[in-house]
Amino acid sequence: MQTALLWAAGGTGFTFLMTTLGAASVFLFRKRNSMVFQRIFLGFAAGVMIAASVWSLLIPAIERAEEAGQVGWIPAAGGFAIGVAFLMVLHQLLPHLHPGESKPEGLPSKWDRPTLLFTAVTLHNIPEGMSVGLLFAMAAQNGGDPAMFGMAVALAIGIGIQNVPEGAAVALPMLQEGMSAPKAFALGALSGLAEPVFGILVVLFAGLISPYMPWMLAFSAGAMMYVVVEELIPEAHLGEHSNAGTLGVMAGFLVMMILDVALG
Repeated sequence: MQTALLWAAGGTGFTFLMTTLGAASVFLFRKRNSMVFQRIFLGFAAGVMIAASVWSLLIPAIERAEEAGQVGWIPAAGGFAIGVAFLMVLHQLLPHLHPGESKPEGLPSKWDRPTLLFTAVTLHNIPEGMSVGLLFAMAAQNGGDPAMFGMAVALAIGIGIQNVPEGAAVALPMLQEGMSAPKAFALGALSGLAEPVFGILVVLFAGLISPYMPWMLAFSAGAMMYVVVEELIPEAHLGEHSNAGTLGVMAGFLVMMILDVALG
């Protein structure tokens, strides 16, 4: 347990620091950020999450279920569907606002725009933190299996890389809304705090959820894929010249795939 906690804290701590690094962009860009670069960053994040969902989560879920004598696709498909439903319900309940939009989603609230922007990105970070925590917990349960540990490290690196533009995506709109740079930076950084919180929570309950680990891995994959399809890809293709977003998706997918295969 202690080893898994240390690994998960280190992995999700890294992803949190990368979000903080992205949020620091408010001190560099005083003017409105380029829409082309924003589409590239959103597409890159989508590509990373698609590849991570397949290589880091769904395939290990199937393999783990088959090792336990189960039909591999059942927990993979079932957990995936539950993860999609979970994020869908959260989106319906939690008030939030995506950058570039004027109408908030979720239940009616009196929250201001910066708070709504903050909750939108925080939603994304819940499944990401869970995914990293789950893989480190699995590595620890398997006696520090090098392949599983490498897969967890690869996922943490991939998520961390895409968290840089994600941190900027929440902090820069706040700056453009008139918030001071230090406050926009603080809120942008705090949006990534959900990752270490949920990553460590997963490890703490790893003993209880161990028999359901294939379901939990697929659950995280479904939650991440919902974010990709519902938000990241549509936002990456807004406006003209959407090739920038498309190439971002391809680049993100390739980077995450290479990391997983090389380190896993």
